[in-house]
Amino acid sequence: MPSVAASASKMSTRALFGYGACALAGCLWGTGFFFGKIALAEMSVGHMVLYRFLFACPPLFFVWRRPRFTGRDWTLLLVASFLGIPVQYLMQFQGLSMTTVSHAALMVGTMPVILAIGASIFSHERLDWTGWVALGGSTAGVSMIVLGGGHSSAAGRGPSLAGDLLIVVSLLIALAWVLLNKHLMQGHSPLAVTAYGLLTGTAMLAVWVIFRDGLPPVHGVSMKTWLALAASGLLCNAAAMLLWNMGIHRVPASRAGVFLNIEPALGSILGVKLLGERLGPLAWVGGGLILAAAITLTSGGKGVEEVVVE
Repeated sequence: MPSVAASASKMSTRALFGYGACALAGCLWGTGFFFGKIALAEMSVGHMVLYRFLFACPPLFFVWRRPRFTGRDWTLLLVASFLGIPVQYLMQFQGLSMTTVSHAALMVGTMPVILAIGASIFSHERLDWTGWVALGGSTAGVSMIVLGGGHSSAAGRGPSLAGDLLIVVSLLIALAWVLLNKHLMQGHSPLAVTAYGLLTGTAMLAVWVIFRDGLPPVHGVSMKTWLALAASGLLCNAAAMLLWNMGIHRVPASRAGVFLNIEPALGSILGVKLLGERLGPLAWVGGGLILAAAITLTSGGKGVEEVVVE
């Protein structure tokens, strides 16, 4: 019979791997808006998102395995794929096309709080007073960002209320994707859930985009845009989704949410440093409030208490 120390060591290694995977996923997602903004300069939102996922799918065929999903599992997978890919990404990048990379990235800072609230409702966790204070701080931060405005980027496109709010709504949809995937991974491997989720979601996305916008362009697209699409597909979609699913398979989703803070931080830096964007004073304060709220809520076991179901 294994000792208590051995069991604790195994759990510690499992958690370390899980948090490490989530942290790396956050880093990769942090570059997504930057690559997306480059591609949006030459093509529509629908075509850009479709190419992004078409680049993400080929590596999955190297790990193809026969699925062992039940009928109910397939239903949950298809719902999660529909919400997580066509709905979430088209809405999110439509918002990006209407605002700046730095503003969009800071809005993603609300995701850890949204994730913690979702976990409290669906995963037998509850927010204590610290959690509610963090939620209030995050909400105030969002208000400062969308109302505080900012300055135009070098390309002349400034932040907009509609674009910022579209991104927040897309994050609410992403919550359903995260929780459905976590439920599916109770009986299936993260690789299987990621692979079939991406493939089915991309198929649904292709049908919608081609029906609505026609076939995506091939000629007249610069090498810079092709590289941005390939990088976003392979790194920000395929690799990041797999790493995230592997992470939340091993650690609580509400705790893993702290690593999503990497995305707004890195995204804002890329927008400011590489695209010539500037944030207004209120946006900087609002972003700080969002990050502080997310860290308070998801680190150190504070803000969220697990409820034991007997």
